[in-house]
Amino acid sequence: MPKQDLMFRRPLMNVAGSLGFAPDFRVLEEIGVLENFGAFVTNPVSLRPRTAAAKPALIEFPGGFLLHTGLPNPGFESVIKKYSRRWADSSLPIIVHLMADRPEETKQMVQKLEGLENVMAAELGFAPLLAHDIFLLTLEMCIGELPLIFSVPAEQILSLGPRLMDAGANAVSISPPRGSLPTSSPGIDLLNADELITGRIYGPSLFPQSLEFVRSAAKIGLPVIGAGGVYSKENATAMLSAGALAVQMDASLWLPENKRNLVA
Repeated sequence: MPKQDLMFRRPLMNVAGSLGFAPDFRVLEEIGVLENFGAFVTNPVSLRPRTAAAKPALIEFPGGFLLHTGLPNPGFESVIKKYSRRWADSSLPIIVHLMADRPEETKQMVQKLEGLENVMAAELGFAPLLAHDIFLLTLEMCIGELPLIFSVPAEQILSLGPRLMDAGANAVSISPPRGSLPTSSPGIDLLNADELITGRIYGPSLFPQSLEFVRSAAKIGLPVIGAGGVYSKENATAMLSAGALAVQMDASLWLPENKRNLVA
């Protein structure tokens, strides 16, 4: 079992992929969330470097947008070399989001994180449509001194979450849902649509469903970090009231019009 507990001084943080690999406190103060954040979540990190998608895309639709990037990053060793000192010096605890492509490789990364100062947890993200056994094998191989958060698709939270907790995970978080849109969006002229782009979905339209997943998870005793469509202080408060351990914010952090209105 992990030797460290997962505790947040404050209940808010960012979603992986929203604010870079290390906190920029000027940015956090500018968007008005610094005093309310209890941790910083890094961009997704893979063992080996990943290049950007051949055709990156941001496609809007009513109520949100689809983002396709390929999750580029310089690879685990390069990230550690460049950012570990900044993590150690940060006033915010760091949660490193790892792309858990292969259990044995994820184990290597988690073990190296255990020796880094001010890293409070690893959040493990997975490719879509994986069997439960892959999550559980990864947990079995990675469990140690560092608390583990499993980023799980919302539709798997209730079935997989209890099994992860019984096996020693510390919490589950809700990963961004995925979907597809034609590149001709918005307007979506089906007769003239180009190729479909698959990616992560963000936007305020996700919030009602996200809140229901949080409520259902908390009801069965799961330590769940809520996310999805959190665009206001009221949204965050609703998730916490529904039983969320903490709340992650994503695209709302990028919107200038939301500055100082998110969690003031």
